[in-house]
Formats: sequence, structure tokens, C-alpha cells
Amino acid sequence: MKTELVIDLEAEKKEILKRYRALLRASKSTLQKGDKKEIRKAFDMALESHKDMRRKSGEPYIYHPIAVAQIAAEEIGLGTTSIVCALLHDVVEDTDITLEDIEREFGKKTAKIIDGLTKISGVFDTNSSLQAENFRKMLLTLADDVRVILIKLADRLHNMRTMDFMPRHKQLKIASETIYLYAPLAHRLGLYAIKSELEDLSMKYLDPDTYKFIAKKLNEKKAERALFIKKFVEPIDEIVHDQGLVADVYGRPKSIHSIWNKMKKKNIPFEEVYDLFAIRIILDSGYENEKADCWKAYSIVTDLYRPNPDRLRDWVSSPKGNGYESLHTTVMGPRGQWVEVQIRTQRMNEIAEKGFAAHWKYKESSNDNGLDQWIQKVREMLSNPEANALDFLDDFKMNLFSDEIFIFTPKGALLQLPLGATALDFAFEIHTGVGATCIGAKVNHKLVPISYKLQNGDQVEIITSSKQTPKEDWLNIVVTAKAKSKIKSSLKEEKRKIADNGKEILERKLKSLKITYNTDNLQKLSYFFKLPSTQELFVNVALGKIELRDIKEYLNSEKEVESRGPERPENLSVDGIKSKIKGGESDILLIGEDMQRIDYTLAACCNPIPGDDVFGFITVSDGIKIHRTNCPNAAQLMANYGYRVVKAKWNKQQELTFLTGLRIVGIDDVGLINNITRVISTDFKVNMRSITVDTNEGIFDGSIMIFVNDTEHLENLIKNLLKVRGVTGVTRFDA
Repeated sequence: MKTELVIDLEAEKKEILKRYRALLRASKSTLQKGDKKEIRKAFDMALESHKDMRRKSGEPYIYHPIAVAQIAAEEIGLGTTSIVCALLHDVVEDTDITLEDIEREFGKKTAKIIDGLTKISGVFDTNSSLQAENFRKMLLTLADDVRVILIKLADRLHNMRTMDFMPRHKQLKIASETIYLYAPLAHRLGLYAIKSELEDLSMKYLDPDTYKFIAKKLNEKKAERALFIKKFVEPIDEIVHDQGLVADVYGRPKSIHSIWNKMKKKNIPFEEVYDLFAIRIILDSGYENEKADCWKAYSIVTDLYRPNPDRLRDWVSSPKGNGYESLHTTVMGPRGQWVEVQIRTQRMNEIAEKGFAAHWKYKESSNDNGLDQWIQKVREMLSNPEANALDFLDDFKMNLFSDEIFIFTPKGALLQLPLGATALDFAFEIHTGVGATCIGAKVNHKLVPISYKLQNGDQVEIITSSKQTPKEDWLNIVVTAKAKSKIKSSLKEEKRKIADNGKEILERKLKSLKITYNTDNLQKLSYFFKLPSTQELFVNVALGKIELRDIKEYLNSEKEVESRGPERPENLSVDGIKSKIKGGESDILLIGEDMQRIDYTLAACCNPIPGDDVFGFITVSDGIKIHRTNCPNAAQLMANYGYRVVKAKWNKQQELTFLTGLRIVGIDDVGLINNITRVISTDFKVNMRSITVDTNEGIFDGSIMIFVNDTEHLENLIKNLLKVRGVTGVTRFDA
């Protein structure tokens, strides 16, 4: 036995060295004098600190830091400092080594980055989740050094690639966090390859059935697609070279997640998604000829194949906010199908693949500073000290993924705003003072209200008034994080002034009723009036919503309040519910049994039914809500409130029925509704709750809410409905 173990360890040693050498090869292009020594020193420190640790898969832990460093070097193009930090990113958290040790060995910069990478432990206020605080801390260090986020993304990517050995609930939580925050962040930093892989890996765990289905479908037609691409590319290749352009032309498959998004967005089956791949033309041109060469290649493609006039995207003249430059067009291929063609130079391609790192490398020549502006915005948002971590996250997330529109100021300067931005967003973008006093705007010289949604290329002039102040309903008008946070802080300030007034009034009223003015009594009052905080109590008093007679009413019922005692804080009730569930043998909530013991309801946003992959989410007022893992809200709940999620699975129960929705599309025919309802009611003995039907020029579109037993029952019903003459599609929909 012993010899076997020694051989095993020897093999592992060899494997570790092999991986280390691969890392050095990957970082070769950025290495300077003395760098190799630094990397070796970091590797030795990591190897020593993690020597007794293993990953869930049983592999030596050191494989992980080496892999993260490799991703940072190879896929993001980062240099030596980042490689050192990636190798050491877990030592402070998991071993005896301190930040001081790292600063002594590797200097201040490395220590600062590793501090940003080290997760924070400690308890935060109960209504903001730990993950939100971690994320906020990470962004604070982003303001100083973007490498923190890039290494964090490399770390997350490797964890996602190797998540098979994790327990299911951990997989769900990590995948949700990834799709909710890390993929949009990779998108914002221009790391398209990493963004796509993170989305695909998240989908693999959050919605495994759909993921496998699309992967299988893609695989079936692989050879056919390769042949089509070859035929499509040959004539382009030929003419491009004849015209004296040096270019690489090839086809690239779209990611599974983006195909799924298209299916959902357009409500079409896989077979109808036309752009399963894109053709790329990567030109080798000098910086000064880039634009001309891209347009030359565009005219070659559109001479060969007819373009769709609505589908030209020119990010060469106006690059995206994350530095992305490219020319996209969609053309009609030889077999009558649309094909997307992306045209860019090698420099643009490197920025699209490696994002930020490449952006800095080319900074001298590139005049685009969208990323610098974005980091400046992050700094601004973080400088608002009052924001609750979760509010901050939700606002911040909105600005990660949205498409941009370009808006001109009256003097012709160009500003980038997210799609859906309003005149009020534009006002706050110019200056907080302008936003706070905005009463309207002139768009293309026409007067519009502050809620006017801006279109690409609009020219906007803001009209202000010194009498104007931010209103509560402004929060529904704006979409940018900057505008939201500024409105919130000025409303808070306003509220604080009102509360100060209310405090004085309440003090006087309590005195007249001979009630002592102290914290205990204030809390009892808040509890009595069902208000979340004493500040709300003061505001209500100031606004006259709580008067002297109401306080007298409180006096009369005080004894009752004392006997009930104040409500426990939120986290206690969450823990209480958790321990109640976990009182049994397992920490899994079995749905459908022992309903009295724990109060749960099925979430209306996704209508789960037995057989669906589900989780429980502890709410403060409604007990536990059961959601499907692919519910539209699941990623947000798991990413923000991981501590409130409980594993749940269906218990084999008596025949209960659950409400779900079906959308039926087809060609309108005499008796079609009769045939559909016959299958549902007579053949399947299923109860219908509601049916809405719309027929438009021969096209039938109906939504039916029905009660089914479980997913198997539902699938059989869908199969049989598809056999009805005239029905072309049946899909389940969330409420």
C-alpha cells in the first residue's frame, strides 16, 4: 500500500512541475528580467502553503492557483504581477501566511491586489447579503487596480470549469452568482470569450436539460455546418487576397447560452435559429489603414452576398463603452439563410478577446477611453457611502450588460448611455446639479418631458429650474446607476430633515402623555404602527400620519405589546426557519409531505410542478417559496441571498395538481379549439383554469392555464397536443 502512495505522490509532483512549466510558457511574451524569479518565488510559497490541501475532486490544491495564473496569462494576457497574485490568491484566506508576509516578500502592490482578492469574513447587517458585500469590496479595489477583477474572473472561470465534484446546492449558488454578476462583468471589461464560457457553464448547472438538448442538436449538424461555412468563405477569401488584403476568414460557432436566449426572446424552436455561427474576417492592417480596410472587406462581402439593410452595426467609427471595435453585418447566404459576418483587425480582435489587458497594451494608439470613463463611474458610485450593498448591486448590474446608445450635447460632444436611458439620465450624466434641477429637455430642438426615452443619435439640451427637487417617482424614470444613486441619496437627505422635525414633535407629544422618550419606547411605537424603523416613525409623525390620538391608542394596548414582545430581527427568523427544517435527518426540504410542519408556497413567477428541479427560498413574511432553478428570478435570489436558500426536492406524494401555463401556436382550422380541449379534458382528464385565444388572419395563438400532476404528465400532454392537426408549437411558460 505504502509504495503505491509514494508512486502517486511522485506522479503528482511531476504533474505539478509540468503545469508550472506550461504556465511559464504561457507568460513568456510578457516576461522581463527577473520576472521568472518572482514567479518561482510565488509558486514555491503557494506550493508550501497548500501542500496538505486537496480539492473536492481529490487533486492537490496547488492545481487551482496554477490554473488561475494560466488563465490570467494566456486568456486575459496579464503580466507578471498578476501571475504572482493569481498563484497566491488563496494563501491569506486558507493558510497561516499573512498580508504582511506577502508585502515583505513581493511588495505593496501585490499585497493590495491580494487583499482585494481575499474574501471578507465577518458579519454584516442582516438585510444585506454577504455576497453583495464581498462584491462591493472587490469593486472598491477595482477603483485602484482593475487586475483584482480580472484575476477574480480567472478564479471564477476555473472554479466553474471544475465544479462537477461540488454538492448540487453549491453548484446552483455559484452558477447563479456567475450568471448574475461575473458574466456581465466580463462583458463590461470586454472579455467576450470568457463571458460566453461563463454563461454556458452557468447554464450547464442551472438548466442542464436545455443545455444538453442544444449541445446535442449542435453536434448533430456539425459536419453539415462545416461544409456550408467552407463554401461560404471560399469566394470571400479569394477576392480579399486579390484585393491585396491580408486576412484570416473562418466560421465560429455561437455559444449555447446565446442560442437559448435567442430561442426565448423570439419564442422559436432550435430549428428556426438561423445564426448558429458567425463568419469572422480578421485583417492584418496597420493602425492608420484599419478603418479603410474594414470597409473594403465589407464591400467585398456585400458584393458577393446581399446584406440585410437593418443589420449593419458599425462599432469601428463609435466603439462600444468596453473598447469593443468591429463591423457587423448580416447577409443572405447561398442557401437562402442569413449569416452574420464580423469584420475587424487583429488589434480589434485582441481587444475583443482579451479586453482590458489588450486595451492597455494598445492604449498609446487607441483614442478610445470608454473603459477609463466606466471605471470613473464605478468610483463615483462607490463614493456614495449610504447605499445599501444590495441596492448598489442591483443598480450596478443594470449598467453592466445594457447596450449603449450615443447622445450628442448641444455643442456636439458625444456621451454614451445605456439603451432605454431617458432625458433625466442624460441630465444626471452631465452633472448631479443639472439632474437634480431638471424640469424638461429639448430633444432635436423639440420640447419633451424628463421621462422621454432617448434614441441613438439624439441631440439633447436640458432645461432646469432652481425650484425643482428630486422626487420619489424619478426612480422609475431613470435607468443609469449614477442617476439612481444620486436621486436616492438626495431623497434620503430630504427624509432625514423631515425625520428630524418629526423627532422633535414626537418628543413633545410623548412628554404631554407622560411617556418616557427612550429607545425602548420608540421601538415599541414603531412595532405598534407596523413601521420598519424609528426613522419611518419620525417621518410619519412629521407628515401628520400619526397624531396624538393614535399614540393614545398605543398607550391603551401597551400591555398587549409587552406580552407579545417586539419582532425578532430578520436573520433570526431565517435561522429559526432553517433549524426547523433541519430538525429532521436531512437538510433537504421535502415538498408535499408534512405540510403543517413548515409553511411553504409555490412561487407564482415560475409555477413549479413535481419533477421540476427546485429550491426553497426563505421569505420573511410568507414562509418558504419554492422556485424552479431556471426561474427568471432564481439567479438574482441565489446570488444576493445565498444564505436564505434551502435545498428542496419533491416527495412522492398523493395525486396533487399544480397550475402551469401552456402556449399553443398553430394554423387556425375549423374545430381546432375543440380538438385541443378534447385532448386536455377527455384524453388526459386535466382541469383547465383559463383559456385565452387570439386568431389573427389564420394564425392561432392561445394560452391555457391547466392543472397537472408533475413534469412527466405535462410532457405527455405536450406530445399529444402536438399531434393535433394544425398545432405547430406547444411551449410551457412561466406565469
